[in-house]
Amino acid sequence: MKGLTIVSTGYYVPSKRLANDEFTKFLDTSDEWITSRTGIHARHFSEGEDTTDLAYQAAVKALEGYDPQDIGVIIVASITNTYLTPSTACLLQKRLGLAEDVFAFDVNAACSGFEYALSVARAQLAFSAKPYALVIGAETLSSIIDFKDRSTCVLFGDGAGAALVKSSDSLYFDMQGAIGNDEALFCKRQDGYLTMQGREVFRFATGAIEKCIRTLLERAQLAVNDVDYYVLHQANGRIISHVYKKLKADPAKFYINLNEYGNTSGASVPLALAEMNEKGLLHPGMKIMLVGFGGGLTYGANLLEWQEESLCG
Repeated sequence: MKGLTIVSTGYYVPSKRLANDEFTKFLDTSDEWITSRTGIHARHFSEGEDTTDLAYQAAVKALEGYDPQDIGVIIVASITNTYLTPSTACLLQKRLGLAEDVFAFDVNAACSGFEYALSVARAQLAFSAKPYALVIGAETLSSIIDFKDRSTCVLFGDGAGAALVKSSDSLYFDMQGAIGNDEALFCKRQDGYLTMQGREVFRFATGAIEKCIRTLLERAQLAVNDVDYYVLHQANGRIISHVYKKLKADPAKFYINLNEYGNTSGASVPLALAEMNEKGLLHPGMKIMLVGFGGGLTYGANLLEWQEESLCG
């Protein structure tokens, strides 16, 4: 089976922005308390836009210059899908004008969802008559947050990131894993509240990230600093700093934007990747490792080369 490369990206966040100080109006907290423990300064919340709306906006940006009829697979990673059924991917098939024969479905692997979805897209492209797959991570986590729970409501935000991908002979490795756990991080129903045991998730996350990175580096026969960028799930600044210190890696290789967006679950990695692309940080041939971890408990990672096509500008 061929590998996978990303050829175009897009992202979208709602315009409503809540800085940390906004939470002091209804919670016993402060900007210093939130920032020192998480690295988060702000997050964006939807007003009248659902997950499908956010996903659509990110997808439109990723598809600029491309023919929607060339997409054979569309996968949406989310835990806040607009409906239990139909899938957000099916709703986007219609709204984006994709062909009827597209393979469309959603993935629920929480904050590892985008990494899982990329791996599935790779497998589906091997059997697709069309060249591209559209992989999207999108969340409206504000819809499942209890704004009286200080341990969760200051952490999460809404947003979406999209990537257009194709099969490639370039560098590619991936891995996924799951540890059944419905206590550390869960939401009992889509109309319920997200609950998290922060310390347990922290311990799991740091171990899972290091495991993913070391495993893929070993498979690719690369050293830590051979990778140009590590794009980790943007959950907590302490988690990311713990990882690069443990690996003795260059901190500049670990992109961070959680200060502005908070934890956007399945949207966080593609949102960060698209923002990096927009800033001109990514260049052909760069080695990039994407790592997610979250509810399930799940973890997943993809190591690939950046090969954005020239028509994307």
